[in-house]
Amino acid sequence: MPSAAADTIRSGHNGDVSNSTDSTLIPLPSADRPDVVAGLRDALLGASFTADGLLELLGAPAYTALARSETVPALRATRGDTPLETLVRLFLLQQPVPHARVAGVLPVDACLESGWLVRTGGDEVAAAVDVRPFGGPDGEDWFIVSDLGCAVGGAGGIGGRGQQADTAVVLGVGGASTTLAGITVRTPVGSALDLGTGSGIQALHASRHATRVTATDLNPRALHITALTLALSGAPAADLREGSLFDPVRDDETYDLIVSNPPFVISPGARLTYRDGGMGGDDLCRTLVQQAGQRLNEGGFAQFLANWQHVEGEDWQDRLRAWVPRGCDAWIVQREVQDVTQYAELWLRDAGDHRSDPVEYQARYDAWLDEFEARKVKAVGFGWITLRRTAAEPSVTVEEWPHSVEQPLGDTIRAHFDRLDYLRGHDDAALLAGHFRLAAEIVQEQVGLPGAEDPEHVVLRQHRGMRRATKVDTVGAGFAGVCDGSLSAGRILDAIAQLVGEDPVLLRDRTPAQIRLLVEQGFLEPER
Repeated sequence: MPSAAADTIRSGHNGDVSNSTDSTLIPLPSADRPDVVAGLRDALLGASFTADGLLELLGAPAYTALARSETVPALRATRGDTPLETLVRLFLLQQPVPHARVAGVLPVDACLESGWLVRTGGDEVAAAVDVRPFGGPDGEDWFIVSDLGCAVGGAGGIGGRGQQADTAVVLGVGGASTTLAGITVRTPVGSALDLGTGSGIQALHASRHATRVTATDLNPRALHITALTLALSGAPAADLREGSLFDPVRDDETYDLIVSNPPFVISPGARLTYRDGGMGGDDLCRTLVQQAGQRLNEGGFAQFLANWQHVEGEDWQDRLRAWVPRGCDAWIVQREVQDVTQYAELWLRDAGDHRSDPVEYQARYDAWLDEFEARKVKAVGFGWITLRRTAAEPSVTVEEWPHSVEQPLGDTIRAHFDRLDYLRGHDDAALLAGHFRLAAEIVQEQVGLPGAEDPEHVVLRQHRGMRRATKVDTVGAGFAGVCDGSLSAGRILDAIAQLVGEDPVLLRDRTPAQIRLLVEQGFLEPER
């Protein structure tokens, strides 16, 4: 599948809509033993059980193979008896390890008593949960807790063990989780809400810049695991609340930041809590977006990953514009579109259904296609939705951008809305009086036949952020090239008019629209 989609749709979804908790899941470690958690964290760090430590031990090929659910290279790389190899086999690869060997690395008896470890056959112990090292954005050493088999390979890791994915299973960090973390605006805020927290990765990120973090999930197992993730990572505790969507939020509560990687998969039913919305079609994502506006403080951001239906006879962009709540600016980016067969096959594989009985697989495949046919769905879009509460006349941008981007994008997204405020507050006269600077790492490309005196067209291309490219005429290219903040836009255009022999009044009349586009897309930055 194209790389543009991989950052959006892979496993790691949160479970804020649940069916039932399956009693066959292994009991979780106690969340009420801070002394044990602190000792375990110290032991993990002491053995270099960190993201950097794993990369050094395993090497890049074995390390990246883990993301593909392939553990053989990592098993081969951990055949020794060093403390780090012991921890990798125990917590990341879920292999039984002799008690005496673990005792040399961890406070093994305390870990057994509090449920981090369990005894297996003979004199061996095994992990009760997945623990995966995760490098924070400023070099923090974090640890993401999840259910067994879920830190490596998502739900496919469960199916690979001959198990069916449990309805209440809590996954670790996947591509979707890291994508949402990367696009989130990271400014200091008073309050943040992680809706459908799953294993707690978004709450963990929010704890760095929010005074108060609230995390919700309908699955109580997810809330327990979030508490473990925060504690083992050395982060402040969050306010954990059980419930679906905004149900756990009081009527008088609002937030500066809301993030959610919801169970956005459009499926026939709600078989798997961590991914299936449990509402018809894309209603869960629509409901989440529509209800977020009233929960935001002025200037606050709400950011989601979502799927949406492409319905026969309906413009998908109009469909999404209708989701945006009153009083909110919105920037919606569609990263990829899959036809209904590709979409069904993706999520059947995600759950390991392709390894089930062929008759059962076919029946489930048919059920997906029946659902789409009944709703006249021809394709499904994947992407990001960002809302910002505003007192001004709202602006809604819905676009398709399947090309590569540079993560993290949080600053890029914040800057998009800052530029929107600038453009909204400046008419053409004010724009021409303004000063602009060419953004960093913009290159100009001239396209035309070899030997031609003039190019057919000129392209400005970004090498940062969204990595956009846009065509400009010779005036636009010349204007952008001399924008260093020293001259007003009007004076630059007057100079260009004299150079090319054009009426300066006419040039001032027709150029502001092009300047607005270059500012809106981030090629030009207003001097404040």
